Amino acid sequence: MEVRRTTVRDMRRSNRSVILTSIYREGPLSRQELTVRTSLSAASVSNLVAELIAEGLVEEAGSVESEGGRPRVLLRVAPTFRYVVGAEVGETRVRVELFDLAMNVLARADHPVSEPTPEEVVKHVLEGLSTVVASSGVQPAQVLGLGVAVSGVVEDNAVVDAQTLGWDAVPLAAMLAEGTDIPVHLDNGANMLGQAEMWFGAGRGATDAVVALVGSGVGSALVAGGSSYRGARSSAGEWGHMTIVYGGRQCRCGALGCLEAYVGAEGVLDRYRLAGGVLDGDEEAAFVQLLESTSEPAATVVSDTIGYLAAGFANLVNLVNPERIVLGGWAGLLLGEKYLDELRAEVAKHALRRPYAQVSIVLCELGRDAVALGAATLPVVRLLRDGGAVH
Repeated sequence: MEVRRTTVRDMRRSNRSVILTSIYREGPLSRQELTVRTSLSAASVSNLVAELIAEGLVEEAGSVESEGGRPRVLLRVAPTFRYVVGAEVGETRVRVELFDLAMNVLARADHPVSEPTPEEVVKHVLEGLSTVVASSGVQPAQVLGLGVAVSGVVEDNAVVDAQTLGWDAVPLAAMLAEGTDIPVHLDNGANMLGQAEMWFGAGRGATDAVVALVGSGVGSALVAGGSSYRGARSSAGEWGHMTIVYGGRQCRCGALGCLEAYVGAEGVLDRYRLAGGVLDGDEEAAFVQLLESTSEPAATVVSDTIGYLAAGFANLVNLVNPERIVLGGWAGLLLGEKYLDELRAEVAKHALRRPYAQVSIVLCELGRDAVALGAATLPVVRLLRDGGAVH
């Protein structure tokens, strides 16, 4: 096997990546703070920062007083250096958003989806991409990439297996690339929610965490030692398909007793209808009606749902010992905003005492746009990894 030697150019790119990542994730930072955080010499930091400023990638962002000396100039990644697009592919809609590098939303497009076939999804994502680029006034050449968050297992950032949707080895990245010259990046929706919350939201500062997505379906992102844990073939985190009731309700994946069949919005509403409940409107409207209902069947279904979700969380507490569990997804937020205290109390009944004492259970901070925001970080990750090189 040929051993590739590290060149001076490789080292320079690596050092630029370290500096750029520190500024982006932890900034604004001064040159002195960068020297401490990166363990690079003050001369190296000064030279590389000067390069990044000359290229327009980094800019000065005010100053702070220093002890006994001149004020320290703060540095940040220039928000308008380039732009990124994030798309959330849901089961009832496709949301596409365009961001600057400070992750401010500049344009948004929503398309309802009646049947989430690969062809339908590709059509709506590309339409949304065209819409947000045109309405923002950004030139396509200024867009670093399109990140797309989808249900199911994403292999090699290109191929999607979504059992609940009937997708089998769908080459979604290639299908999207046929319709745009903008680089396409794919990942799982729960992982993208996790990345957004770990970078910008309720997960910041945690090194071992679980970010749970509860919507129509259920998933999670696992973070261990500060890094995303993906498993052997990127399917780790399919928490919604943990068996919660042996021989229980049939899940959309075909198995019996999955957590998703009990706490995913579709499963919750189905349990209520089987109990004689009547609901109107789309899935989200019906879910809100259920939570607001004072009927006995509604109270029973909601109470059971909190219990099942708590059992699922307790399994995570016992299995992976996280310091933080972050609950998100549109249904998760609706439940959590009303019943978070009850949920925590139920988790305490099912989890081992010691690991439960070490975990905090909190709500996502980034709201409904978190998945699209997370997807938009995919091209940002590449920019940071490559030390600011634009492909």
